[in-house]
Amino acid sequence: MNFCSNCGGKLSLRVPPGDSLARHVCDGCGTIHYRNPLMVIGTIPEWQDQVLMCRRAIEPRRGFWTLPAGFMELGETTAQAALRETLEEAKAHVELAEAFSLLSIPHVNQVHLFYRARLLDRDFAPGEETLEVGLFGEGDIPWEEIAFRSVSVTLRHLYADRKAGTSGFHAGEIPPPK
Repeated sequence: MNFCSNCGGKLSLRVPPGDSLARHVCDGCGTIHYRNPLMVIGTIPEWQDQVLMCRRAIEPRRGFWTLPAGFMELGETTAQAALRETLEEAKAHVELAEAFSLLSIPHVNQVHLFYRARLLDRDFAPGEETLEVGLFGEGDIPWEEIAFRSVSVTLRHLYADRKAGTSGFHAGEIPPPK
């Protein structure tokens, strides 16, 4: 950041009074510009024992498979973001269930939250950011072609829960790649 979005003044990186971390502070008007992690919100759309997945039409990871998810918008709840992203990416109508996984990814300044969701019908199709959509059983998931580790981790938790006959909330962290 170089300039203040409030007045256009030059920014300096310093610890504001009452804070403990360096922030971008406007030299002109004093506005503190906080940079915080981005929220990526999505769903695990389920139809019987299958999961709806999307093949990405955009970078990063174009051509790889993911769950319908994307960046949360200002003014949205996490539930609204999950429903919107599922509709945008897979043109799918779902009923949200519980929040299922919350994964911190500090090396990319993101937090990923996935809700379990029940597909209301099989009327789905690729959205603008999706090449194709499909329902996959556990044995059919293209594990080697999954776009993001948060999706792999979430799906592995889903299938482990199914095998154990339970359903829990899974929180964790995705470390940087080696």
